[in-house]
Amino acid sequence: MYAYLKGSLTYKSPTQVYLDINGVGYNVLITLNTFSKIENFDTVKLFTYVHVREDVLDIYGFENESEKEIFLHLLSVSGIGPNTARVVLSSMTPQEVSTAILQDNAAAFNKVKGIGPKTAKRLILDLKDKIAKIEIDQGSSVYFELSNYKMEAVSALQALGFNKAQVSKKIDQILSQNPEINQVEDIIKEVLKQMS
Repeated sequence: MYAYLKGSLTYKSPTQVYLDINGVGYNVLITLNTFSKIENFDTVKLFTYVHVREDVLDIYGFENESEKEIFLHLLSVSGIGPNTARVVLSSMTPQEVSTAILQDNAAAFNKVKGIGPKTAKRLILDLKDKIAKIEIDQGSSVYFELSNYKMEAVSALQALGFNKAQVSKKIDQILSQNPEINQVEDIIKEVLKQMS
């Protein structure tokens, strides 16, 4: 229905925003990932998905197309509706979701409310080929480059004796604070600096 909406933010919360477009206010439901990227802006462009039920029309907004694409893939899994997909992308970054799927890491979804072990296995089974195809089709995109950089950095830091979960979290923090970092060596140096 709508590919994206661009306008002024008149209200912001971690779960929804009001987007004013020529005097019309749209209530757009968002993920925590999107909120963290737009919270300091007054004007934004959100890529959207419109979910229609019998009596409700919900608009979901995403800061970038990669997150929206992961959201749509999650919706294609039986038992996952828009709210559960939004919770997944509020608990994990799009990169973490795709990495968990590609690495058959069902345990990564255990922390997500609404995703049990069976659903996590089904999610991986249903989406592994689709996510792998995206990675091949969009291999040059920053989104997947960062995902690969992160995996390489985590492996290198694990080899140095660091805890995988701790360094993974620290790398996400570093990448969100320093979007200009795009080399594995720079990520590792920054982690070593902050964790020593």
